[in-house]
Amino acid sequence: MQEYIRSNDDPKIAIVGLGYVGLPLALEFSKHFKVVGFDLNKKRVKSLNENFDNTQEVDFEELKKSKLKTTSDLNQISNSDIYIITVPTPVDKHKKPDMSFLEKASVDIGKHLNKGNIVIYESTVY
Repeated sequence: MQEYIRSNDDPKIAIVGLGYVGLPLALEFSKHFKVVGFDLNKKRVKSLNENFDNTQEVDFEELKKSKLKTTSDLNQISNSDIYIITVPTPVDKHKKPDMSFLEKASVDIGKHLNKGNIVIYESTVY
Protein backbone atom coordinates (compact mmCIF):
# COMPACT_ATOMS: atom_id res chain seq x y z
CA MET A 1 0.00 0.00 0.00
CA GLN A 2 2.94 2.33 0.56
CA GLU A 3 3.19 3.21 -3.14
CA TYR A 4 -0.22 4.90 -2.87
CA ILE A 5 0.74 7.07 0.08
CA ARG A 6 2.26 10.50 -0.59
CA SER A 7 5.12 10.10 1.90
CA ASN A 8 6.90 7.56 4.05
CA ASP A 9 4.79 8.66 7.02
CA ASP A 10 1.76 6.76 8.22
CA PRO A 11 -1.27 7.58 6.10
CA LYS A 12 -3.76 10.20 7.23
CA ILE A 13 -7.25 8.70 7.19
CA ALA A 14 -10.50 10.65 6.92
CA ILE A 15 -13.70 8.96 8.02
CA VAL A 16 -16.69 10.71 6.40
CA GLY A 17 -19.84 10.20 8.44
CA LEU A 18 -19.64 9.62 12.19
CA GLY A 19 -22.71 7.48 12.77
CA TYR A 20 -22.99 3.92 14.02
CA VAL A 21 -20.60 2.69 11.30
CA GLY A 22 -18.16 5.59 11.01
CA LEU A 23 -17.51 6.45 14.65
CA PRO A 24 -16.42 2.97 15.84
CA LEU A 25 -14.34 2.59 12.67
CA ALA A 26 -12.68 5.98 13.21
CA LEU A 27 -11.88 5.13 16.82
CA GLU A 28 -10.35 1.80 15.89
CA PHE A 29 -8.17 3.29 13.13
CA SER A 30 -7.13 6.15 15.45
CA LYS A 31 -5.39 3.59 17.66
CA HIS A 32 -2.81 3.11 14.89
CA PHE A 33 -3.06 6.03 12.43
CA LYS A 34 -3.74 9.75 12.28
CA VAL A 35 -7.52 9.96 11.78
CA VAL A 36 -9.86 12.88 11.29
CA GLY A 37 -13.57 12.17 11.47
CA PHE A 38 -15.88 14.39 9.42
CA ASP A 39 -19.59 14.90 9.84
CA LEU A 40 -21.90 17.60 8.48
CA ASN A 41 -23.78 17.74 11.78
CA LYS A 42 -21.99 20.44 13.79
CA LYS A 43 -23.83 19.49 17.00
CA ARG A 44 -22.65 15.90 16.58
CA VAL A 45 -19.05 17.01 16.08
CA LYS A 46 -19.25 19.34 19.10
CA SER A 47 -20.60 16.56 21.31
CA LEU A 48 -17.92 14.11 20.11
CA ASN A 49 -15.24 16.72 20.82
CA GLU A 50 -16.68 16.87 24.35
CA ASN A 51 -16.33 13.05 24.56
CA PHE A 52 -20.06 12.38 24.40
CA ASP A 53 -21.70 10.06 21.87
CA ASN A 54 -25.48 10.50 21.91
CA THR A 55 -25.91 7.32 19.83
CA GLN A 56 -24.17 5.35 22.60
CA GLU A 57 -22.04 3.42 20.12
CA VAL A 58 -18.97 4.26 22.19
CA ASP A 59 -18.57 5.39 25.76
CA PHE A 60 -17.08 8.50 27.33
CA GLU A 61 -13.81 6.83 28.36
CA GLU A 62 -13.18 5.42 24.89
CA LEU A 63 -13.68 8.84 23.30
CA LYS A 64 -11.63 10.57 25.97
CA LYS A 65 -8.58 8.32 25.58
CA SER A 66 -8.69 8.30 21.76
CA LYS A 67 -6.55 10.42 19.46
CA LEU A 68 -9.49 10.95 17.10
CA LYS A 69 -10.03 14.48 15.84
CA THR A 70 -13.48 15.41 14.54
CA THR A 71 -14.63 18.28 12.36
CA SER A 72 -17.45 19.57 10.21
CA ASP A 73 -15.02 21.52 8.01
CA LEU A 74 -14.15 19.69 4.77
CA ASN A 75 -10.89 21.62 4.53
CA GLN A 76 -9.68 19.82 7.66
CA ILE A 77 -9.67 16.50 5.79
CA SER A 78 -8.48 17.77 2.42
CA ASN A 79 -4.91 16.53 2.84
CA SER A 80 -5.86 12.95 3.73
CA ASP A 81 -4.43 9.93 1.96
CA ILE A 82 -7.38 7.60 2.50
CA TYR A 83 -11.05 8.56 2.63
CA ILE A 84 -13.55 6.09 4.06
CA ILE A 85 -17.12 7.16 3.36
CA THR A 86 -19.62 5.82 5.90
CA VAL A 87 -22.69 7.96 5.27
CA PRO A 88 -26.27 6.65 5.60
CA THR A 89 -28.02 4.74 2.84
CA PRO A 90 -31.60 4.61 4.10
CA VAL A 91 -34.15 2.52 2.23
CA ASP A 92 -37.66 3.55 1.18
CA LYS A 93 -40.83 1.49 1.66
CA HIS A 94 -39.87 -0.58 -1.41
CA LYS A 95 -36.45 -1.30 0.14
CA LYS A 96 -34.71 0.79 -2.52
CA PRO A 97 -31.64 2.56 -1.05
CA ASP A 98 -31.41 6.34 -1.12
CA MET A 99 -27.97 6.97 -2.63
CA SER A 100 -28.12 10.77 -2.33
CA PHE A 101 -25.91 10.85 0.77
CA LEU A 102 -23.25 8.75 -0.99
CA GLU A 103 -23.48 10.91 -4.09
CA LYS A 104 -23.10 14.16 -2.11
CA ALA A 105 -20.20 12.81 -0.09
CA SER A 106 -18.50 11.61 -3.29
CA VAL A 107 -18.82 15.04 -4.91
CA ASP A 108 -17.57 16.81 -1.78
CA ILE A 109 -14.60 14.48 -1.33
CA GLY A 110 -13.85 14.48 -5.05
CA LYS A 111 -13.04 18.19 -4.85
CA HIS A 112 -10.23 17.41 -2.40
CA LEU A 113 -8.70 14.30 -3.96
CA ASN A 114 -5.10 14.15 -5.07
CA LYS A 115 -3.32 11.62 -7.22
CA GLY A 116 -2.73 8.43 -5.25
CA ASN A 117 -5.55 8.96 -2.75
CA ILE A 118 -7.75 6.00 -1.91
CA VAL A 119 -11.53 6.18 -1.45
CA ILE A 120 -13.39 3.37 0.29
CA TYR A 121 -17.16 3.10 0.60
CA GLU A 122 -18.34 1.39 3.76
CA SER A 123 -22.11 1.29 3.63
CA THR A 124 -24.93 -0.88 4.84
CA VAL A 125 -27.89 -1.51 2.55
CA TYR A 126 -30.78 -3.88 3.08
